[in-house]
Amino acid sequence: MAKAAKIATAARSPIFAGREFSADGAKIAVLAPSHRLALRAPEKSLAALSKALGLKLPASPKSSVTKGSRSALWLGPDEWLVIDDGGKDPLEDCARVKVLHSAVGVSHRNVGLSVTGPRAAETLNAGCPQDLSLAAFPVGACSRTILGKAEIVLLRNAEDSFRVECWRSFSDYVLAFLTDAATDAA
Repeated sequence: MAKAAKIATAARSPIFAGREFSADGAKIAVLAPSHRLALRAPEKSLAALSKALGLKLPASPKSSVTKGSRSALWLGPDEWLVIDDGGKDPLEDCARVKVLHSAVGVSHRNVGLSVTGPRAAETLNAGCPQDLSLAAFPVGACSRTILGKAEIVLLRNAEDSFRVECWRSFSDYVLAFLTDAATDAA
């Protein structure tokens, strides 16, 4: 009788788990792992996808929608980043939808960071050319932009709080950049 093969599994540990940095007026923290979905779809598919995801996909530039632990960020006329911090994978919700769309799980590609405090916008503006004043970038605004030499997705989730999404391969650079910028802003 043949022996059963042993299966080895690898456990992915979150990058920089629990790391944070505080300076006078700004705090940078690595966020817990989240489920992320890169979604592309034509306008006629939005109603079915919105129903499946449990929130209405935003349709205007720089906008986002949050319901519970799930957020959808508008990145382009037919493109969204869907983030779920509550443990439910939005990819599973989209798998049942029969309308035309492309849904790609990018949970392991990205790292989320929070930048909070009264000098959060100053900290980000050290390397982000976007106008982050409340008038130009209000609560709920989001965009794909740059921070130094790295592409990021930026979401303002409160007056003095931002979420930065970057690719895992750039996370060392982005975290170091933000740490230095927070120190300079202080």
